[in-house]
Amino acid sequence: MPDPRRSFTADVCVHVPVPGPGEVWAVGAVILNRDGEAFAQRRSSDRRLFPDSWDIVGGHLEAGESLLEALAREVEEETGWRLTHVRRFLGITTWTGDDGGGLRHEADYLVEVDGDLENPRLEWTKHSAYDWFGPGDLARLQENRKPGEFLIHDLVARAVMGPSAKS
Repeated sequence: MPDPRRSFTADVCVHVPVPGPGEVWAVGAVILNRDGEAFAQRRSSDRRLFPDSWDIVGGHLEAGESLLEALAREVEEETGWRLTHVRRFLGITTWTGDDGGGLRHEADYLVEVDGDLENPRLEWTKHSAYDWFGPGDLARLQENRKPGEFLIHDLVARAVMGPSAKS
């Protein structure tokens, strides 16, 4: 049976960085519903990194994974949905978390998924809630973040207000 993490497509213009030796990389997926709203999940209050904050689907690369393989794995692990298409590269952010884990590089993408969008299969030990965010809901993505820590807000805003948000 084919590996579901490899059975997705990507637009030809999608940029896929190649991590350098010793670099720590993460990926993020902005997932839109038919109404052009972006999916986010609230991290549990006991998480070491960004507790009780809204987050997009994503996580760190595992050994031997490409960025897009990690993206597909994280989508499936965190929601139960299957990555079907990588629409657009949203950029790279380099950041240091509040967990003492050091410098990380994150590649974020606007993606399409297959599955029941009304019933994600959250990892309830890691997340306490989920919601869909449109242009009028973006301020909620800044909850429990300090000024300058609005990565999730800014990514979702770019996706929901961008030229290809509703397609």
